[in-house]
Amino acid sequence: MGAVYSYGGRTRAPADQPLPTRIGGFGGANGLANYIRSEGITRVIDATHPFAAEVSRNAVEACAQTGTPLIALERAPWTKAAGDNWIEVADVNAAVAALPESPAKIFLAIGRQHIAPFATKPQHAYTLRFVDPPEAPQPFAAEMIVSRGPFMLDGELEMLRTRGIAWIVARNSGGDGARAKIDAARMLGLPVIMIARPQLPERQRVESVAEIMQWLGHRTCLGA
Repeated sequence: MGAVYSYGGRTRAPADQPLPTRIGGFGGANGLANYIRSEGITRVIDATHPFAAEVSRNAVEACAQTGTPLIALERAPWTKAAGDNWIEVADVNAAVAALPESPAKIFLAIGRQHIAPFATKPQHAYTLRFVDPPEAPQPFAAEMIVSRGPFMLDGELEMLRTRGIAWIVARNSGGDGARAKIDAARMLGLPVIMIARPQLPERQRVESVAEIMQWLGHRTCLGA
């Protein structure tokens, strides 16, 4: 059984994969549908980030156009635990509105594509963390951390303490690779503005690679 791994091109040096790899967009749902037809794709696995809403919507539409089975590998969202101080909001603009008016040190853990709205509250001292150094000037002055996860609890505690972070803005991505900042915020008693996941079309979804392999027809042990 052949397969191809597709990256969107947001990260300059994506992790190597043991499969043929392509990088870049398809040109919307119609472009993806054309690719599915031209390459003879028989199944599509949407393993994108939970906030890559446009890609996921395009996959649903393209698979509907071509009659191609689709499944999403989607990690479960984080849930609020005892001691968490979350302010849950619907989107980035609501996150900006939830920030205090008095100047504070803010850690924006939301990726470089979504920071521009925070320029409307320039009184804050922002810290940003990206996988790659930005190629263009940022829309506001900010401290920059260039680092690739997963991030560990001790490191997140040190980062928040040494930078005097008072607020965290995060997307509810779920999973273990980025969770440490949420656990660190709980331990330090910091408020977290938690952005909810976007609404997506109905589709089959699972939370583990083992379930994906079963869907593909591979024999596997879910308890392994």
